[in-house]
Amino acid sequence: MEFIFVLPGWEGSASDSRVLRDALSRPNGLKVPTGYYYLVDAGYTNGEGFLAPYRGTRYHLSEWRDSCAPANHEEYFNMKHASARNIIERCFGVLKMRWAILRSPSFYPISIQIKIITACCLIHNLIRREMALDPGEAEFDMSNDADISGDEDIIGSIGSSDQWTNWRNELARHMFDEWRSRRG
Repeated sequence: MEFIFVLPGWEGSASDSRVLRDALSRPNGLKVPTGYYYLVDAGYTNGEGFLAPYRGTRYHLSEWRDSCAPANHEEYFNMKHASARNIIERCFGVLKMRWAILRSPSFYPISIQIKIITACCLIHNLIRREMALDPGEAEFDMSNDADISGDEDIIGSIGSSDQWTNWRNELARHMFDEWRSRRG
């Protein structure tokens, strides 16, 4: 529930993949070591370093509440992916709960807005690391009832690949098979 990279300043209408490409291309930008990945939503390409859900398959946790169990490996993968990504959304919720300035439109110049967002994320991380109980998370709950060293290979671009898609399929099948075997 901490931020590892923050890139404020893009308009809300910018595509996710465009912002990600910018983050990867910057000298001090986002670093994704080879062999690691980030969970991304369907707005991104499923490619090396960025594991996206299956498109056209049930995904959101609300779609699983009152329905039957997953019927195949793609549904099961998406269910687990959504559950893990829910933590990311929770982190943003806690951030906005903690800092009222992030909850409404800002009239500060963009250069100041960038500094405000960065500062809020940094202080959020400090609180998460230094306080045994995060009061912002407790307040959020009430209202809603990896170390990277320079020695590793870094993924420098985003793009779909058959190899990455095949890996996701193998992973999803393995997860689904394990789940079915535990259910008996």
